Amino acid sequence: MKSHARVVVIGGGVVGCSILYHLTKFGWTDVVLLERSELTSGSTWHAAGGMHTINGDPNVAKLQKYTVELYKEIEEYSGQDIGLHMTSGLMLAATPERFDWMKSLLAKGKYAGGEARLISAEEAYEMMPLLDPKQFVGAVFDPHEGHLDPYGTTHAYAKSAKKNGAEIYLHTKVEDLVQLEDGTWRVITDKGEIQAEHVVNAAGLWAREVGRMVGLELPVLAMEHMYLITEDMPEVIEFNQSRGKELMHCVDFDGEIYIRQERNGMLMGTYEKDCRPWSPIETPWTFGHELLAEDLERITDELEVGFRHFPAFNNAGIRKIINGPFTFSPDGNPLVGPVRGMTNFWSACAVMAGFSQGGGVGLALAQWIIEGDPGFDVFAMDVCRYGDYATLAYTNAKVRENYSRRFSIRYPNEELPGARPLLTTPIYDKLKAAGAVFGASYGLETPLWFAPAGVEDKFSWRRSTDFDSVGREAKLVREGVGVMETSGFAKYTVSGEGARDWLDIILAGRVPDAGHMTLTPMLNDAGKLIGDFTLANLEDEEFLLIGSGIAEDYHMRWFESHLPDDGSVVINTLNLGLVGLSIAGPKAREVLQKLTHLDLSDAAFPFMSIRELDLGMAPLILGRVSYTGDLGYELWMKPEYQRYLFDLLMEAGAEFGIGLFGLRALNALRLEKAFGSWSREYRPLYGPLEAGLSRFVAYKKPADFIGKVAALGEKATGGALRLVTFLLDAKDADVIGDEPISLDGEVCGWVTSGGFAHASGVSVAMGYVPKEKAHATEGWQIELLGEMLDARLQSHPLFDANGARMRG
Repeated sequence: MKSHARVVVIGGGVVGCSILYHLTKFGWTDVVLLERSELTSGSTWHAAGGMHTINGDPNVAKLQKYTVELYKEIEEYSGQDIGLHMTSGLMLAATPERFDWMKSLLAKGKYAGGEARLISAEEAYEMMPLLDPKQFVGAVFDPHEGHLDPYGTTHAYAKSAKKNGAEIYLHTKVEDLVQLEDGTWRVITDKGEIQAEHVVNAAGLWAREVGRMVGLELPVLAMEHMYLITEDMPEVIEFNQSRGKELMHCVDFDGEIYIRQERNGMLMGTYEKDCRPWSPIETPWTFGHELLAEDLERITDELEVGFRHFPAFNNAGIRKIINGPFTFSPDGNPLVGPVRGMTNFWSACAVMAGFSQGGGVGLALAQWIIEGDPGFDVFAMDVCRYGDYATLAYTNAKVRENYSRRFSIRYPNEELPGARPLLTTPIYDKLKAAGAVFGASYGLETPLWFAPAGVEDKFSWRRSTDFDSVGREAKLVREGVGVMETSGFAKYTVSGEGARDWLDIILAGRVPDAGHMTLTPMLNDAGKLIGDFTLANLEDEEFLLIGSGIAEDYHMRWFESHLPDDGSVVINTLNLGLVGLSIAGPKAREVLQKLTHLDLSDAAFPFMSIRELDLGMAPLILGRVSYTGDLGYELWMKPEYQRYLFDLLMEAGAEFGIGLFGLRALNALRLEKAFGSWSREYRPLYGPLEAGLSRFVAYKKPADFIGKVAALGEKATGGALRLVTFLLDAKDADVIGDEPISLDGEVCGWVTSGGFAHASGVSVAMGYVPKEKAHATEGWQIELLGEMLDARLQSHPLFDANGARMRG
């Protein structure tokens, strides 16, 4: 065995072998894969082997498309038969609500060149005569689906990697990982040691255990998953003979089953409600090419629906039942990327859809290791999308929920109850008593809207029971004054003698003087957006940085990896050690002025000012800024003062009709100002000019900030895209994101976010279109739930276009 390697990949499943192959494809040949048993041991060998390109996240869909297109390449290059069957597939809808969901899913693929299409239930029956068309209202036909041989495919990746120079050691168990002072790793196995620059955890069922070797508790859990294989079916044989091809894949979401042909019979699998975790605390190292006990009684309800939807199964005998463990993350997406706080330790686990996503995961991670960037927007799969709150018990609860709902509709306004409530703020009970309907964001309970007595959130693709209440909250802010909790934002302190100079490099905007704030983007080396922040300079060069809560670990990983080695800069996350309230609306200043002797007039405390002061008896940080786009203030305080300050504000504002508003009203308000948001308008796909943030980039500052060369290049060329705002002729539904934008009948862009702007009484969509078309005044349409809606370009904000209210 080699004593040194540039990269050691732990795990010989399809994901580990894909990563190994992609590293060699890009020229890194000093790479090694370690497998404790044989290749495909664990989950890979008993997988059903299905694959598809459709995904609710278009960025993940791109990686799935890459994966499927890669198979012929590795089969040819390796000389290994992978048993590829491109049969095409159907996604079936048994209810109108499911059909609406399929329309939205199909629309997302249009600007990516997807070839799937809606068909009727009768058309689906013509393609797949085993189904009963009376049980369905429609379907989606996808030509790019199929299945393959898991064993052959994994070995094709492995043989291709070895052909390029990689080495694979089987029956070599990793027993410990130790990082040395120079950042390299001692990979200690039962066959000796390898010193490596990079270590990749692609250990599948044992990813959690490998993580624990370095003190990491990954949010991953294995679930039992069953499918059955029938004996030969005459209906299958007749179809094959009469049509000269295999039966296609089918996913019956409402039946919570999937089926495909297996030899002369059929394979049927299910994601059952009565699900079971496997080895929830620790995975035994002795487990290998084994199956779990059959338990058909547990999936009886799903099978009954399946046999009703596909009547031919009623007459089929069962040849084999497969029950094996697969790993899942809390939201079902993979956990990929560099682990925060460690040098060159990489995660590539929880890839439950390994044969749909394995190639894309291998591509992204290999590029990340070699180039320092995955080459795609992979935030939906990034291991840093979870924080310390994702404990073993949290993961268990959320994975069980996700598994049991894998084929269930997730409505735009639906909040799932698993592992909740977990994190709460001191005023949680007060907000709940006021009717707050909460959502969970990064583990924290955050008010979405405030429901009157007797009104509950009803889940729908269309406007729901929250519509009128959210409208009242939005108008309350525009006409008077409202209070919102802001504790869900990420908060960081940056201090030390090198803090100012470091911030000047890490952020693209200018660093403000003491007592002031600025808005600033953060760019990667390619000049793309990886964050947007409010940067505040408190007294004595103590800086407060406010950003997106869901990106806290993502951003801290970036910050920590760019800190100077001399200790001149210290950055800390404050989490819930600093909580917040926002007060906004034309009466906001009058409410606050009642609580302090300090002058809060515009002259004394102008827009983007910040200072430490007391309100009543409580010390806090007060900033003159608001995401609502109105006159507003953000209040940041230690948690022990939040209840007192909340009561103080509500009492002082009573004479002005003060009220509460939540995130849904905030969304309606920021749309009126065309304010973008992280993970929607601002992502690593876009440059600051394209995103409308160039006015916040200090192109001329002396500091050589990260991404400066690329940002200047974008400024010179104008980039390729423009973020624009549209008003829609919507009826009873509003866009939520990823709907296609068309000009003169041709798809040319995509929606990033939207909703109903209640205070202006219009439906709004924000999205990206080519810069050459961004000024067209006519011919725009946006597809929503299968309808083409006329759209009008809105060239200036609907509210306070010149910022007079915000700055007044």
